[in-house]
Amino acid sequence: MLKIKLTKSELKKQRDSLKQFMHYLPTLQLKKQQLQIRIFEIRKIYAKKQAQLKSLEQNLKTWIGLLGDPGVDIRPWIFPEEILTDTQNIAGADIPVFKRVIFKDVEYDLYGTPFWIDEGIIKLRSYASLMTETAVVQKQLAVLEKELMTTTQRVNLFEKVKIPQCLENIRKIRIYLGDQQANAVGVSKVAKKKIEMAVLAEMAI
Repeated sequence: MLKIKLTKSELKKQRDSLKQFMHYLPTLQLKKQQLQIRIFEIRKIYAKKQAQLKSLEQNLKTWIGLLGDPGVDIRPWIFPEEILTDTQNIAGADIPVFKRVIFKDVEYDLYGTPFWIDEGIIKLRSYASLMTETAVVQKQLAVLEKELMTTTQRVNLFEKVKIPQCLENIRKIRIYLGDQQANAVGVSKVAKKKIEMAVLAEMAI
């Protein structure tokens, strides 16, 4: 800890710092609370998306076999060509928001391919879209959890270090200045007493 100056100017500096910390602390605490609430909500959404993915995977087992069909390669039409996202600000943190997935236009011979290809592509695209959305939600969590960690560190710094430190510094400076004032008053009284005694001695002559 840096040694503080025991002066009136330092006392003012410490009081100003304390006032600033006390002003910003409620804002940080509110931000922390907002982040915690939003993280809780997104974790529920993420868990729901994962459950939907697991359920969809069970229904897609027969369609996944299409990927290994040497006669028809549908992979170019089921993997996202572009992922569209937006940005939302949550308590000062910008998180990605899933909008939709764009797939490549399907181009194949309708007469030369099995009739079930269309349905297979639709189902596999649905799975790819849900998987992409789940990944975006996971990214949201990562961003907000990092922001929460930083905010929590700042709250702890203010609550456990900066504010107690200022209060202790103010206490030390006030005690020191009080002692200095008391000493000055004492010295002044002694000097006054000596002057009075000297005056009385002269008058007695």
